[in-house]
Amino acid sequence: MSIKFKLLAAMAALSLVLGACGKAEETASKPKVENKEKVSEKKEAEEKEKVEYSVVFTEAVTELEKAKEGKEVDFDKVTDLYNKNLKELVKQRDAEFEDTIDEKITTALTAGKDGSMDKVVVKQLFDKLMQKVFYTSIKHDFTEVTEKWGKTEEVNEELEEAKGYYAILKTTVEKRDAAYGTTLVSVIDGGFSEIETAVKNNDLLSFNLGKQVVDKTLMKTFYLATGALPNGYATKTAAEAGKDAALAKVEQAEGWAFFQSLSSYMNKNAPEEAALIEKQFNLESDVKAIDPAGVNKAFVRGFAKTAISEYGESKELFGEDKAVITGLEGALFIDIIGEDIKTLLGENAYKTLTEKAQKYVETAKAKDKAAGEAQLNELISTLNTIVEKAK
Repeated sequence: MSIKFKLLAAMAALSLVLGACGKAEETASKPKVENKEKVSEKKEAEEKEKVEYSVVFTEAVTELEKAKEGKEVDFDKVTDLYNKNLKELVKQRDAEFEDTIDEKITTALTAGKDGSMDKVVVKQLFDKLMQKVFYTSIKHDFTEVTEKWGKTEEVNEELEEAKGYYAILKTTVEKRDAAYGTTLVSVIDGGFSEIETAVKNNDLLSFNLGKQVVDKTLMKTFYLATGALPNGYATKTAAEAGKDAALAKVEQAEGWAFFQSLSSYMNKNAPEEAALIEKQFNLESDVKAIDPAGVNKAFVRGFAKTAISEYGESKELFGEDKAVITGLEGALFIDIIGEDIKTLLGENAYKTLTEKAQKYVETAKAKDKAAGEAQLNELISTLNTIVEKAK
């Protein structure tokens, strides 16, 4: 049975503009105590809302999960939960990141209710697209921390919110650790620890470095779920395609939805690779045509090109803190495809590459331009070799 989801095929960026809401100026005649009470009430409402994201998301996914057992799914209940509790958050991230997640989720729920889309596919789309929203909400909170830097109480509130969103994603990270023998949870915990120490020490550079560790390790999680060998959904889809077309379509949907958390970076730095991956996972594509090796190589090329871009930016900004940050980003993108690089170049070459990447971060911190340029040239040269070998 053909599963139609027209909006998934149209991936052009859609700019959504939110109207600015002006705040009424408070008059001098209002007592300060009343203002404090209002602020307190607002904080309590916000905290209640933050807690409910996890609860409501779990409740909605649990209802959708009934489809796997062949039970009836109450789509009205799920839609109501989404509209009343999650939709506004989704729309905020759509506006900020020029995305269309709300449109996709709403369309999927409607298609599940009217029967035009497999209900298990709908569950996976809702689940993984909401995970993207929680991921981009972490990114949003990190941006807020930067803007509020120096205001310790406000900064800590943003960090607590970010950790709350991560708590929702942690199960996904744990699954990848179990599948690949990685230590992503530990790395992310370390990133948050570095961030907290940076806040205490008023060290903005260390915050930005810790932020990158959390961000890129979550990206690695999504990569391991989609295009990595041997446990990504490209491989799982291909393995099921000849046995159970319906299950293969579900796994293709999971791969597509997880890829949405990576697509913006990939589109920016490697549009050809992004288009290939999108086409392979898109629900309009035949599951029997999916090529796990091709998807994997596209990811490797894409992340290698992204690392090259980060190093190029680091070179332009050498001497500034941003050069250190982009230098670390380059190293983290190398880490994302670490196992693939070992396959392409060998263990020793990968070890040498990672050592050079770490050494460059230290050089950028020390602002040794001559040494930095030489190291960057070596790193970029090796990454170009990886791009060529992954074709």
